[in-house]
Amino acid sequence: MSNLIRGISENGGVVFCGVDSTAIVRTAEKLHTTSATCSAALGRLLTGVSLMGAMLKDDGDSITLRVSGGGPAGVVIACTDAHGNVKGCIDHPLVELPAKENGHLDVGGAVGKDGVLTVIRDNKLQKEPTVGQVPLVSGEIAEDITSYYAYSEQIPTVCALGVLVDKDLSIACAGGYLLQLLPGATDAEITRLEQNIAAMPSVTELLRAGKTPQDMMELAMAGFDPQVLDTREVKYRCDCSKERTKDMLLSLGRKELVKLRDEDPKCEVVCHFCHTKYEFDLNELLAETTPEEK
Repeated sequence: MSNLIRGISENGGVVFCGVDSTAIVRTAEKLHTTSATCSAALGRLLTGVSLMGAMLKDDGDSITLRVSGGGPAGVVIACTDAHGNVKGCIDHPLVELPAKENGHLDVGGAVGKDGVLTVIRDNKLQKEPTVGQVPLVSGEIAEDITSYYAYSEQIPTVCALGVLVDKDLSIACAGGYLLQLLPGATDAEITRLEQNIAAMPSVTELLRAGKTPQDMMELAMAGFDPQVLDTREVKYRCDCSKERTKDMLLSLGRKELVKLRDEDPKCEVVCHFCHTKYEFDLNELLAETTPEEK
């Protein structure tokens, strides 16, 4: 079942990407046993990075978002491939804060806003990743992603993200959309889009009412005759493996492996993103290295 849609206005001046990320955020909550506020923080970042990933052009590309705001939840990280499949983690998943006056979860308080959003774009055609960084606007995630596009990429962007957490900490719904203006948009088009967005209910209200990402697109782009480019299914997907973990250990070099072996020949590595545990015998790994290696 597809849960992400990409679309474009009839005149090609506005692009849209929307996702129902409920299943993704439910998986993240189960893996990381997050509090309500941390579920919202990590869930919003996973949703945002999935939208950004789906707009990548080349299959081998990827994006990592890192939010470091100095708040009690610590650093929040989310990664996507070029399809929109994601993984993520949060330093302190059990942090909880009182709700804000409007009853909403205090994501900005948990994440903090005294810091930066770092965007790492890995392009298979480039040797080094491209790193962009902007000061956090609010720590509420959507505004920070909007700010990144405005300042680092000079692309006028609307980003809306939402995660609704039930009283039992389960994820009721989650989703979001990115809307971008391409060069050449007229003032009248910009005004119409602003009016459309202002009139829209929140993402979680739309999802609770049974609306789909396509419904979001039609509301946001009313008057622009939006055309569907493609739809796809995106998931929480960790790409860790025993082989990759072994390569990571071998990359430490013989000298470091000897130090680790001397402390304990049995080594356990736990993936931050899915908590899979990999066990290695360091004596066996050392047998694969040559004594001359430093």
